Amino acid sequence: MAELSALPDSVRRQQQVHELCAASIRALAGQGELHFRGPVLHRGHRRVPMPAPHLHPTFARDDVTSFRGASDGMALRLLHTDPAVHRSLCPEDTPGRLIFETLEQFRVESLADGAMGGVRANLAHRFAQWSQDFVASGLTETVQGMLLFTVTQMCRARITAEPIPESTQDLIESTRFALASVLGDHLPPLRRTRFSQHDFGIHARAIADVIGRRLESAADPDESDNAGRDEQAASFSLIFDFEPDEHEAFATAASGHSRALGDGGDGYRVFTRAYDETRDVASLVRPELLGDYRRRLDLTIDSRHINVRKLGRQLKSLLSEPVRDGWEGGREEGYIDGRRLAQLVTSPTERRLFAAERTEPRTDATVTFLIDCSGSMKEFSEPVAVLVDVFARALELADARCEILGFTTAAWNGGRARKDWLRSGRPGNPGRLNEVRQLVFKDAETTWRRARPAIAGLLKNDLFKEGVDGEAVDWACTRMRDAPGRRLLFVISDGSPLDGATALANDEFYLDHHLQTVVERHEDERDVEVYGLGVGLDLSPYYDRCRTLDLSHGTNSDVIADVLSMIAH
Repeated sequence: MAELSALPDSVRRQQQVHELCAASIRALAGQGELHFRGPVLHRGHRRVPMPAPHLHPTFARDDVTSFRGASDGMALRLLHTDPAVHRSLCPEDTPGRLIFETLEQFRVESLADGAMGGVRANLAHRFAQWSQDFVASGLTETVQGMLLFTVTQMCRARITAEPIPESTQDLIESTRFALASVLGDHLPPLRRTRFSQHDFGIHARAIADVIGRRLESAADPDESDNAGRDEQAASFSLIFDFEPDEHEAFATAASGHSRALGDGGDGYRVFTRAYDETRDVASLVRPELLGDYRRRLDLTIDSRHINVRKLGRQLKSLLSEPVRDGWEGGREEGYIDGRRLAQLVTSPTERRLFAAERTEPRTDATVTFLIDCSGSMKEFSEPVAVLVDVFARALELADARCEILGFTTAAWNGGRARKDWLRSGRPGNPGRLNEVRQLVFKDAETTWRRARPAIAGLLKNDLFKEGVDGEAVDWACTRMRDAPGRRLLFVISDGSPLDGATALANDEFYLDHHLQTVVERHEDERDVEVYGLGVGLDLSPYYDRCRTLDLSHGTNSDVIADVLSMIAH
């Protein structure tokens, strides 16, 4: 993982592949809310299960065509599977369900239109790649693995009318012969009934029940060969492992459900706001120290050779809209210009008698960078400062408003808020239990030149304590609420919300759950476009629109391009 995380190109490639796959699924399935959060397909905020094992390629061993095949398979599943019919027939036991889910996936793949030659080729490639990986993993050396592999090969060939490769036929021949009589009358009708999910499901369920019982008996705990049994169980468990591969280039933020917020609780609570504060960073750092930080930051930016004027032009083209700006005469087409009609008499061949509306690009946007100033972000303070400083300057050149904000706490472990809670007898579920400190590095009305010293205050390490992300996102969105035009919020963070006192007094995921709720609300209201910029971490559990930034080598042109690509979406 360390080797891959050192390659920013691999991170960016994964994000691009997931975006292209999501676009392909949306187009083929006709469902506009589909997107990937990390490697998992979602519809809006809800996960879309895709249980068939061959629909889960990994970047560690699969090519782009495999991802295209998997995305085509997902789209066909969404198009042709009725969830209610599927639930009514699907077995509850795990082995039987895996067989049933796989057969249903083969059914929908067989329904790809004959004109979809590319889709059919992608599907065949993906299944062939999965089959090779299955054999290479050694799973076919176990009884369960060989049984599952043989059934999938036999059924897919029957349903799609595509032949089994010769090398595979040799491998499964003996198991295939033994299963022929067991599957009996249910294998031949699979292709004939594939246009009826219900009729197909009856035969698929019968096959799933038979094979499911055989898979379970192959893992009988009374089996004498303990070593073989353990090996089989370990191998079989891999078949059900649909989580991201351990060699993925970046980790995903861990999140979960808060009982205090989600199980009939009173909603998000704050024990006391008496100690909360919003501070200009310049008031927290001595002017002489800010000057030193600014000189250090300038040297770092100069060493990066970032073309700020070019970035400003790119931002202007992305954020501007055409605005009417009067009329332009002397045109050869458009509306007739009455002031030039006399020229028809003096110059009958004159064609420049028309006028057209003149438009010019005008930027009407506010971009806010909200920086997580929790303790773990200290090591990234310099590349983050470079990033926001360069963008603040470029946005000003693009005539866009820009704010740079931060969030942290004024104390560790709850501070005065926790002491008040202790004095009051430790009431249950007190809610947020710390002193929130909101930081203003640059507000929308302050020019970049005047804000330069305060932006460099990001380099002061003792500003960084703990983080209450949900309230910070709400605060940043509220500051932009009355701003005209397009409003974009970029949250820069390297992890999940964290405040030790709050987690101990409520539950582990109290702040996580609140952040998810806040982001979902603003996305539903569409008042602000909220983006997550994960510093070495995938923030998709919290943000639908997110990027993972590799800042291990500082802020460079690749990082700048990643942020620009989000604005362009």
